[in-house]
Amino acid sequence: MSKLSEYVKSSYDELMNKVSWPSWDDLQESTIIVMIAALIIALLIGVIDIASGFALGFFYKLF
Repeated sequence: MSKLSEYVKSSYDELMNKVSWPSWDDLQESTIIVMIAALIIALLIGVIDIASGFALGFFYKLF
C-alpha cells in the first residue's frame, strides 16, 4: 500500500511542480487554431463527398 501512496504523491508533485502548463492565452490560441483546422478539414471532406456523389451518379447513369 505504501508503494501506491508514494506513486500518487510523486504523480501529484510532478503534475503540480514539474509540468509546464500553457498559459490561458496560449490555450485559447491553440483551441482556435484546432477549431479552424477541423472546420477546414470538414469542409474539404464535404466537398469531396459531394463531388464523388455527383461523379458516381453520372457514372451509374451511363450504365
